[in-house]
Amino acid sequence: MNESDPRAFAPRPGDLAEALRLLTRLPLPASAQPPRGARAAWAWPLAGLAVGAAGALAGGLAAWAGSGPGVAAALAIGAQAMASGALHEDGLADTFDGLWGGRDRARRLAIMRDSRIGTYGVLALLVVTLVRWSALAGLYAAGGAAAAILAVAALSRAPMIAIMAALPSARADGLSSRVGRPGGAEAAAGAAVALASAGLLAGWASLALALAGGLAAAAVAAAARARIGGQTGDILGASQQLAEAAMLGVLAAP
Repeated sequence: MNESDPRAFAPRPGDLAEALRLLTRLPLPASAQPPRGARAAWAWPLAGLAVGAAGALAGGLAAWAGSGPGVAAALAIGAQAMASGALHEDGLADTFDGLWGGRDRARRLAIMRDSRIGTYGVLALLVVTLVRWSALAGLYAAGGAAAAILAVAALSRAPMIAIMAALPSARADGLSSRVGRPGGAEAAAGAAVALASAGLLAGWASLALALAGGLAAAAVAAAARARIGGQTGDILGASQQLAEAAMLGVLAAP
């Protein structure tokens, strides 16, 4: 694994493009420079903004065309899944199938790698998607959904960096292992970028969102540490999805 040295942290303009290539399906040209891996992780919240923009645009067009809040919310969620290649939704399903479907560490990791989805994965996707949809429908009905989508999209990518920095990779191969392990500087920079972006969009409420999302992601990290001894790309995806659901729930609360 290529470890990032926090002392050598220096953001580069190409980091955003690398984050977009990793976390989205946007048609970007290949880079002529070698990938920086975890050193570019600070830009993941900005890639989240791009995904959120796709959702806000789809939901906004639906609302403008006269669709109800439920339709607008569904299209916003669908557009974000398409923009990201459903990367995090896939991780959510694999995480729940693996962590709760296997009896030991080796079996759990094997299940997480299996492309087939099981009962735990289906239930996790249904529950989390329903929470996101219900919260977004309420926000579309009340107004201000676009800013909420963008703020949450940025904030919910920050815990992925923190988990990668805090936990070792649970396997020697896979997406998380290939990217490497960010240092504290990358994690801190990613959190700062996420909070600044969300603050511009949601004001002081971004602090409550960060707390809710952080607690949800911390629960995922604790389960991963206990059941597989570290993190994988699937664990990171699950942390993003649960953080997003928690944040949207806070925003939609009366």
